[in-house]
Amino acid sequence: MNDASAGLSETLEALRAAAEETRLRMLALLAEGELSVSDLTDILGQSQPRISRHLKLLAEAGLVERHREGAWAFFRLGERAASAQILRAILSALDGSDHRLAGDRVRLAEVRASRSVAARAFFERLAPNWDRLRSLHAAEDEVEAAILDAVGPKPVGSLLDLGTGTGRMLQLLGPRARRAVGLDSSHAMLSVARANLEKAGLRVELRQGDVYAPPFARGTFHLIVVHQVLHYLDDPARALREAAKLLAPGGRILVVDFAPHGLEFLREAQAHRRLGFSREQVATWLAEADLDCTLTREIAPPKAGDDQLTVSLWLGEDARVITDWPLSASNREVA
Repeated sequence: MNDASAGLSETLEALRAAAEETRLRMLALLAEGELSVSDLTDILGQSQPRISRHLKLLAEAGLVERHREGAWAFFRLGERAASAQILRAILSALDGSDHRLAGDRVRLAEVRASRSVAARAFFERLAPNWDRLRSLHAAEDEVEAAILDAVGPKPVGSLLDLGTGTGRMLQLLGPRARRAVGLDSSHAMLSVARANLEKAGLRVELRQGDVYAPPFARGTFHLIVVHQVLHYLDDPARALREAAKLLAPGGRILVVDFAPHGLEFLREAQAHRRLGFSREQVATWLAEADLDCTLTREIAPPKAGDDQLTVSLWLGEDARVITDWPLSASNREVA
């Protein structure tokens, strides 16, 4: 039996878990993206304990997965190969025009709209500082064009956006990825990102966590983006070393940050710990993480002056290669 096949017991457990109206409606809703217990309570009009019991049964059967985000818990469809196979069969059998499922989708849209309003209100409180910062460096579309050029046209595979903030890098690069994940330490910023990504129609994973201890297995990602994050950190080199551990062989880390500058007001106004980084500094950190720095680029500010910011890009590549020709003792040459 291959890894993508479910055994008889596993299949029966999954079918028993799904064979109940509320749980089946939950699976249909989670096919639209991850949701919290509170979201499902609002949509389905049932009590929190009842919703939690249903989710526990689905999780035990491997049909949904749970992750923490501060005091909140979010759920998404299971991703194990066997579970995904069963889920596809179950969901494809549903009639999307059923009045109960259609009503659930209407209420899902209302929940997302409410979440978007709350996220927009939070972001509007930050906007004046963000707008001032943006006025000091090259236009966002110029920076994003440079990011796309650095990444290149090939499909990304699995993407991790460290310190995802508003989720903009996931919007930019997520459509190229088979799997896209955003990590941020702030629940409030993840709420903003979730609303933005839902509005853009993108299905990505969002996780709350620490860039110094990212909650992912080694060798998981093909591209990791660290966009305007390092200047907030006490130990940027450590963050890059931890990120490099998550790369699959041949994977890449793209760092986007500021060149050295003297704008001290950013320390107090926006909590910047570092006032930019030199080309050599970040390239050295990438080398210490066993990555080859294959690209550096600087994007000039809109006008000359000491009060302007240069945006810098660095691309670090893992030098390991994937091969299907293992070097065994029998085919090694003896010196």
